Amino acid sequence: MKIEDARVRYNVQIKTYYSKQKELYAQKQKLEEKIKTTENGAEVYKDESAILELQYSAVDEKRQEYQDYMDKLMEQWRMISDKIASKQQSDAMADQAKEMNKIMLVARRIMHGDKVPAKDEKKLMEYDPKLYMMAKKLQRRCWRCENRKEHKSLWEDEEEKGSR
Repeated sequence: MKIEDARVRYNVQIKTYYSKQKELYAQKQKLEEKIKTTENGAEVYKDESAILELQYSAVDEKRQEYQDYMDKLMEQWRMISDKIASKQQSDAMADQAKEMNKIMLVARRIMHGDKVPAKDEKKLMEYDPKLYMMAKKLQRRCWRCENRKEHKSLWEDEEEKGSR
């Protein structure tokens, strides 16, 4: 049984017990009026009053039992929901960290005078214009370096997945 199905069933049962409690309370109120208006009413209606009180207590106990179970069920649902949200958040943060790693790698490559694809430079510039300008300034110092490397785009694999 799914949590939602159990919640619906238990809610129906709790409402039933609550309705029964209301009925019994109304009966108790009527009986109290009879007791007040009748001479020796407490003695006359003592058994009926005790029966109503016992019934009311039994229904209240059952309603509370179902309510406690419902509270535990909702706590489980909240925990599952929080776990799912936490997982989604951690996945998003991991993706963001991967993206940040790529950005920093592109900046480092530029700073060392290496050649990087224009789209990688563009991503760096869009992400952090100040970091991009700093990397380009440092790149100018190395433009005559003999060991300049040429790199492929760090985002090629993502573009290939998107085009399929």
